[in-house]
Formats: sequence, C-alpha cells, structure tokens
Amino acid sequence: MSTDFNHYETLYWVFTQLCNDKCGHCYNNSGPQGQRISDEECLQIIANLPDRIDKIILSGGEPLAERKQLYLILDTLKAKYGDDQKIIVQTNGDLMTPEILDTLLKKGIKGISIASLDRFHKYAGAKLDSLKEMFNSKGLVDVMPYLTVGVKSEPIDPSWITYSYFGANEEMWLGGNWARGRAFENDLWMKDPAHNFCAIQSGARNFLGGHTDVIQEISIQLWAINPCCPGTKYPMGDARTEKVTDVLNRVKKSPVFQKLNDGEPYKMGESLGIAEAYALERGKDLKNVCRWCDEFFEHYFNIETLSPKLVSDKF
Repeated sequence: MSTDFNHYETLYWVFTQLCNDKCGHCYNNSGPQGQRISDEECLQIIANLPDRIDKIILSGGEPLAERKQLYLILDTLKAKYGDDQKIIVQTNGDLMTPEILDTLLKKGIKGISIASLDRFHKYAGAKLDSLKEMFNSKGLVDVMPYLTVGVKSEPIDPSWITYSYFGANEEMWLGGNWARGRAFENDLWMKDPAHNFCAIQSGARNFLGGHTDVIQEISIQLWAINPCCPGTKYPMGDARTEKVTDVLNRVKKSPVFQKLNDGEPYKMGESLGIAEAYALERGKDLKNVCRWCDEFFEHYFNIETLSPKLVSDKF
C-alpha cells in the first residue's frame, strides 16, 4: 500500500447532485432537486485535499448546471495546484456551448468527459457529433482511440487537452455501482453477485495503492470520502473537516479496508470472524456484491471507530 497519501493518483469529486436531467439509472439521485453543498464547503474540501493529485475529475449531477460554483472550484484548484494540474470536467454535455467551453479552457481544464451515451439519458448520445465538432474546433483531442475502459491505459501526451465519451452499460456500470439510488428504486441494477464491481475501475481496488492493474482512485460524494465511486454505506470521513490524507492513513490500518483495497469485499469480514463462505451466501441472497458491502457496514463494522459492531459464532 501507499505510504504517502499526500501524493494521490485520481480524485473523483461529485461536488453537486443538481442536474438538468433526472435519469432513471442515477445512483446518487441527481436531478433538478438534487442535493448541493455551499461554496464555503467546497473551499473547505479543497483545503483538505492532498498536496499533489495527478488527476481531478469534477462530476455531478451536472457540473454545468452549477457553473458559478464550478468556476469557483476551478479557480481555487488552480491557485492551490498551479496551471498544469490535470482537471477533467465530466458532464452529460446537454448544457455545453462554445462560450462555456471557452471559459472552461481559460480556467485551465485539461479535458472534458461526456458521460451520457446510453439509453437512460435524455438525448441518449444524439448530441455527440455536434459536441465532437465543437471540441475539435477548439483543438481538443479525441482520446477514445487511446483508451480501453476498465483497463489502466498507457499515458497520453501530457500537452493534449482531451475529450472522451462513454455511457452506462450492463457489464461496466450497471453492476454493483447502481444497486442504490434511483437505479435501485427502478430495478435497473445488476442481480449478479459474481459481478465484482469492487475489483474494477471505480471500485475500491487500489484506493490505498499497491496494485498496478487499475488506477488509484477515491471518490468524494459532495463531502463524503469513499473508497469507490458508489461509496460505502457510511463514508470513511468528511472532507469538509478532515484531511483526506489523515482519513486514508487511518483506514489503511484496518484489515477490512485492506481487503477492499484488494478488491475482495467477500473477504473483508475475515478479521472479524465472518468467513468468506458466509459472505458469498449473503451475496447470493442479496444478488449483488455492493448490497453485501452495505449490509456489512450496517450490521457488523463501525467505520468511525474501525471496530466490530457484532461478532457471532454463526460465521
């Protein structure tokens, strides 16, 4: 595992759940009435981020629905990390205009990621051609030929300002990631306990480092610090009041989080006496690995104290 979390690879920050759309598959219930945080809270979070971060992804909700706050965040990140900081804005693209793109580029973003090429979004990718034309006209590079989603890719030319595009599909995203929120309410989640979202990109594997097959990444959902994109039942910490490095140094001592770092959620209870066989049976009953993870933190392990809630001979 990493020993210095003051240099971190990738931060995925959902700074708003406000959105112009209300997709049926949204795991964090984003929409026109989506949850938001204040400008002051955003500044507190930025102050508590690691000293160096290779890549910061700003997402939502829809970041362009919260432009004033997005611009504040970009200016503050630039002041903290400098002009060369790699910042990607992940958007559905619906609200993008040439004028907004010019502003984002002036504020130093290094990439745009369009996350709406699927049947759940309002336009289902119909705007992609016009967006690509806009990006190309501004000199952005289509990075998709250089990427394989879910695999740690080779570095691209650091001088490029890039754009990418993707959408939810059953294997990559409609797995454990979506067994919550509106996707769960609408029965769009994957009922396959063998689909281990924890071990792939945006899962918990490698959030503490030590592995080379996936990127090192944590997510902050509004203020909640999580080892993965969907997040644990309860957060590891509060980025408004705690240094992210302190939170990571705290949880890395726990065998539970060490197993999550290995991408093995069915083994995370072994140090508490909860056998993998029992966890696998619960996964079958719950039909999803992330639902087992939620149950584990609800009933058996206290994230705040990093101690067991209950240990029973039945395991």
